[in-house]
Amino acid sequence: METLHSRVRVVWAVGAALGAAVLAAALGAVDRFFLGVGLALPLAVGFVVLVLGVVHALARYRIWRFEIQEDALYLERGVVTRVDTVVPFVRVQHVDTQRGPLERATGLASVVVYTAGSRGADVTIPGLTPGRAQRIQTELRELARESERTDAV
Repeated sequence: METLHSRVRVVWAVGAALGAAVLAAALGAVDRFFLGVGLALPLAVGFVVLVLGVVHALARYRIWRFEIQEDALYLERGVVTRVDTVVPFVRVQHVDTQRGPLERATGLASVVVYTAGSRGADVTIPGLTPGRAQRIQTELRELARESERTDAV
């Protein structure tokens, strides 16, 4: 199975740091207006959330795997709850690539696979170089077309 690019750890760790900063700021505001305990509690909680977020990002990277086989896309992911996903190509409606601000800053992209009967993106493969994401998008699109032709016969 294929792994993600190692820079995805930075994207996930920065996301965790931003979440920790927002939480610490919110706790600081609550403390200032309601509790009056001081900045130690918000800073301590923010630091703990930051450390847990970075550890989670590292564990998530070690576990995340995907593979494109002849019949389906296979994914393995999840730190606390392991999730094994199989997306048959006959169910694939369309495939997008996307690059958020953190992904652009780190030179990464994601592939988003939409399937029949879903309300949104069913599967996202993060942590790919833009070239690799484009190749995966093209490969999945072709496999979905082939599967559709085979299923129609």
